[in-house]
Amino acid sequence: MAEINIQEILEQMLDAARAVLENHWEEAKPFAKQEFKSLAENLQLINQLTTEGKISEEQAKYYLEIHKSSVRIVLLTIEGLGVLAVEAAINAALDIIKSTVNTAIGWSIL
Repeated sequence: MAEINIQEILEQMLDAARAVLENHWEEAKPFAKQEFKSLAENLQLINQLTTEGKISEEQAKYYLEIHKSSVRIVLLTIEGLGVLAVEAAINAALDIIKSTVNTAIGWSIL
């Protein structure tokens, strides 16, 4: 099993989200930091569980969607952030780590 470096992907996700949310970053930062940290930790867990054969690819994808929804819901509570900005931030954050995560897991989850 290839390891996912949580701190490394967290920093990459935050940089990508910051670039998208730059006008509201100060308000969004504490929430984004916590939510993307949780997402990074859950990506590592998905990696572990799929490697151990405890969850299927389909289950892993559903689990990922739950955590993406959590990030979306929290960021949407920030005044001034709309759906399009939040979606763009999440997509940018996941896009920047796509290769690392997909390689570690061994198939395309992102």
